[in-house]
Amino acid sequence: MPIPGPGYAIIVRVQAPSSASAAGDLAVAVGRVGGVVTAFDVVESHTDSIVVDISCNALNEDHATEITDALGALDGVSVRKVSDRTFLVHLGGKIEIQSKVSLRNRDDLSRAYTPGVARVCQAIAANPADARRLTIKRNTVAVVTDGSAVLGLGNLGAAASMPVMEGKAALFKRFANVDAWPVALDTQDTEEIIRTVQVIAPAYGGINLEDIAAPRCFEIERRLRDLLDIPVFHDDQHGTAVVVLGALRNALRVVGKDFTDSTIVVCGVGAAGSAIIRLLQSEKPGDVLAVDLDGIVHEGRPGLDDNLTSIASHTNNSGKRGSLADALVGADVFIGVSAPNLFGAAEAATMNDDAIIFALANPDPEIDPSIAQQHAAVVATGRSDYPNQINNVLAFPGIFRGLLDSGAHDITDRMLLAASAAIANVVSEPNPSFIVPSVFDSSVAPAVAEAVRQAAQEAAAAGEVVAGL
Repeated sequence: MPIPGPGYAIIVRVQAPSSASAAGDLAVAVGRVGGVVTAFDVVESHTDSIVVDISCNALNEDHATEITDALGALDGVSVRKVSDRTFLVHLGGKIEIQSKVSLRNRDDLSRAYTPGVARVCQAIAANPADARRLTIKRNTVAVVTDGSAVLGLGNLGAAASMPVMEGKAALFKRFANVDAWPVALDTQDTEEIIRTVQVIAPAYGGINLEDIAAPRCFEIERRLRDLLDIPVFHDDQHGTAVVVLGALRNALRVVGKDFTDSTIVVCGVGAAGSAIIRLLQSEKPGDVLAVDLDGIVHEGRPGLDDNLTSIASHTNNSGKRGSLADALVGADVFIGVSAPNLFGAAEAATMNDDAIIFALANPDPEIDPSIAQQHAAVVATGRSDYPNQINNVLAFPGIFRGLLDSGAHDITDRMLLAASAAIANVVSEPNPSFIVPSVFDSSVAPAVAEAVRQAAQEAAAAGEVVAGL
């Protein structure tokens, strides 16, 4: 059963009769409808009444309403106000710009701005590479979106994407001290997006593409990588692939299997699924079966676009056809980046012994995790309320920290694989409930950054990418 969590936390301000049982009655009312009380604060106390703020977690918006109604139904209790704590966090936005230099007097102003700043501008004009040394470029990433694939919510547009982009920027700063800024573009025209990013790129040391729908995201990323002299990273693709591969390394260690002997089913062949499949190829798996809405991807299947045609040519060695259920028979690993509730116990039971299930659709996975745990040796989800949360925050802050520190102009598979290995290696002794580190493990981002920095230097030496400080 789902557990109420902080994503739907509310504060209900109620006025209740002043009595010895008042607090207990209010808490019981919340619990009776499945809410979880997290705080109980008395705001006002009078002879005949009290005013209380009750903080509690709910399952969803309807459940929050049910909790509020349950409180209001108590004798003598009136609900004054209901506040959604998630919305309170977003009031006024979640990030801000802060100056790194003091501006206390005219001398400070003369150096930070006019007239002193003119000499710095002239130095950069004479040597453009100095922009990395003398401006925010060396530590700044643009988080670029068109709002066409926001989370799992679909095409919400640029304005509605901003809370996600702000959150991304906050995570960059919190975990890797990277200054990131949302760039939400009010267009979904591929050419316009590419041109816009190209013309704003001089201010940034890297571009993080976010929540851009497939298949356009593939072309946008590919062409921007060709056009720009800074790394371009599509987190929905490569960030997910890096963390999944890192988690799978450790999951296979737990069950005593090897990539080369494993059949891996990847369900969902959009941005994330396609990148996972491509990064998996570096480990030479026994076989990979890609599955989308039309079933198993195979060569000759009608209606394949360029992306699926490429995937078909590199997967499904046995030419298997059919549905997801057919793909799962005899599989060692399931990786889902698709939609909720696609299969259940009957299908999971057909997988090989010591199966691994990564059901990553969020918030509702492809299979109920409690059912998956009955049939698989290792289970991971994208949720924080189950063990083994596959979360991109394990990857992208450290990856960009390493890219910026190395002065890399591009990003390669060598760097992505190094990041994946670094995430896996943080967990020295994996077990079925611990195959990836916590997102709050302070050792993750530095380990990933160092691995990427070293890989960038190796790539530069091998002529794969040009890097310089």
